[in-house]
Amino acid sequence: MLQSFRNVFKSKIGLGLTIGFIGLIGVAFAVGDVASTGSMGGGITGGDNVAVVGDEKISANELSQAASLAVDQLRQQEPTLSLQAFVEQNGLDEVLDQLLDRRAISWWAAEHGIRVGSNLINSEIRRIPAFAGPGGQFSEAAYQAALVQRKLTDAEVRRDLGDALVAQQVLVPGSFGARMPVKVAARYAALTKERREGAIATIPSAAFAPTGAPTAAQLTAYYNANRGDYIRPERRVLRYATFGAEALGNIEPTSAEVSARYNRDRAAKYAARELRSFTQLIVPTKAAADAIAARGGAALETAARETGLQPSKIENVDKTTFAGNTSQAVANAAFAAGRGAIATPARGGLGFYVVRVDAIDNTPARSLDQARTEIVAALREEKRVQGLADLAAEVEGQIDDGGSLTDIAKSLEVEVSTTKPIVADGRVYGVPGETAPAVLAPALAAAFEMEEGEPQIAAIPGTDQYLVFETARITPSAAAPLAEIRDDATAGWRREAGQKAAKAAADRIVARVAKGQTLAAAMAAEKVALPAMDSVNMTRGELVQQGQRVPPPLALLFSMAKDSVKRLEAPRDAGWFVVALDEIEPGKIAADDPLLAQASRAFSEMLGREYGDAMRAAIRKEAEIERNADAIAAVRRQLTGTSAN
Repeated sequence: MLQSFRNVFKSKIGLGLTIGFIGLIGVAFAVGDVASTGSMGGGITGGDNVAVVGDEKISANELSQAASLAVDQLRQQEPTLSLQAFVEQNGLDEVLDQLLDRRAISWWAAEHGIRVGSNLINSEIRRIPAFAGPGGQFSEAAYQAALVQRKLTDAEVRRDLGDALVAQQVLVPGSFGARMPVKVAARYAALTKERREGAIATIPSAAFAPTGAPTAAQLTAYYNANRGDYIRPERRVLRYATFGAEALGNIEPTSAEVSARYNRDRAAKYAARELRSFTQLIVPTKAAADAIAARGGAALETAARETGLQPSKIENVDKTTFAGNTSQAVANAAFAAGRGAIATPARGGLGFYVVRVDAIDNTPARSLDQARTEIVAALREEKRVQGLADLAAEVEGQIDDGGSLTDIAKSLEVEVSTTKPIVADGRVYGVPGETAPAVLAPALAAAFEMEEGEPQIAAIPGTDQYLVFETARITPSAAAPLAEIRDDATAGWRREAGQKAAKAAADRIVARVAKGQTLAAAMAAEKVALPAMDSVNMTRGELVQQGQRVPPPLALLFSMAKDSVKRLEAPRDAGWFVVALDEIEPGKIAADDPLLAQASRAFSEMLGREYGDAMRAAIRKEAEIERNADAIAAVRRQLTGTSAN
């Protein structure tokens, strides 16, 4: 769950704002996960500061805020993640380590005269796409809105950017241009052709798991030691109601309203109207206009080409509009000519107009009865839209006045529905495959930020409906009570007990092989039936070509010495592996083999990261980082809602 955090969340700002300079931070912190910076020294004896880096303190509030921002970022991929689960999985330690690492680099840089000017920080801020306005340029409004959304201040953003820019200046020179010697790269490249033969045995925990029930003390001890595995996400029960045009009552227009609308729009929409389309040419003299007009309408384009002019098209225009664009004289002539004819040339604002009538569209006048259906439909729609807006505003007023969802629904004459407990991504808790009603989709994010019994209203996208909703009951994220998960805890206890017994069996098998027995004989000596072992005969290159993550037992086999045997724990208490390596055939590589060039590049990059790691380790040591274990524990309790006990 925390891997995406470790890989991406290098900045307190988070991915939403760091997208513009994530490449910068990726370079500055390209050396992987931040390692632990040591234990608490004697310089901190209390207070609310969680650590001291050089002469700078990191407050508990800063650590708490950074952890909250980290959880907000992770929730984009895992909406049900809670702060408690994040802390239980060492997320708080990751956040603190990264804060300390960044602050140590900034402290060291300041000690050695390396600084970042405000103009450089300003230029970085202006380059971040998240702060761009509609035109693609930096927008102060977008910047301030982004800060509010992420609950940050301008000073915090500038500090974070400054830290990243300083880290770039400090770490990049130390790791840039690293080159792995060719002879060393050749030794590693030859490993891809190395062949190994051996066997892998699986010792499943299920074969050794107890079948009986645990005692109350055993089950309680197991539960207390593994509470983090049984944390339930936060659940909420929502109550909601929807309303639309059906809540408006009668919205049919009256005869008086229809008559008034007809009279208002008669001249513009219902009177007789003639629209014409023209092709026109404008020339400077009346003589030129008369000469072109004399050639007839069909020759207008030809005449225009001969004079080096371009005729223009005028589509569906009435006389008044055409007169406004030309002159009354031109309009009178154009609307007097017949279809296809050239109107008598007349002077307009730009010269003399030669106008050909291309089309005539005569629309007869419409009476009130003829227009009634159209007017009724338009008025009905206007009433519906305005009525819904007024009704929504009225509901908002009731909410502002402290009205309950029940009272609001009663005034709207709609039913209130109640959901089953749901989690933040809309799934119904404990019911596989079932989700909250689709109508709640636009409200889920807000519903998981609300307090109980505080209604809100939202428009339902793509419809004319509104949603009024509230959070009726909140069940915080917490470990499930043992009484409710006794069967699951019992199964977990059996897996753990079986895992311990499987480990003992694996140790016995390893000991037998070490004394000279074959792996098959050592497995047969166990009193339980075990799966047949798997033989392995492959090269490292074939291992990589599988196109997936290398299975841990195979990775172990390719890191062992010849004639050795080792055990390896399987994930999720599934059991153990016993890996035996019998033969190693060294690989050979030619000087012109493409693998050599690839290995040289890859190991040069790795060497650069090693240099960066060494630089950071030296900086952490010089900064003399001290941690306040009590203050860190207090932040942990604050985030998880647990007591000091």
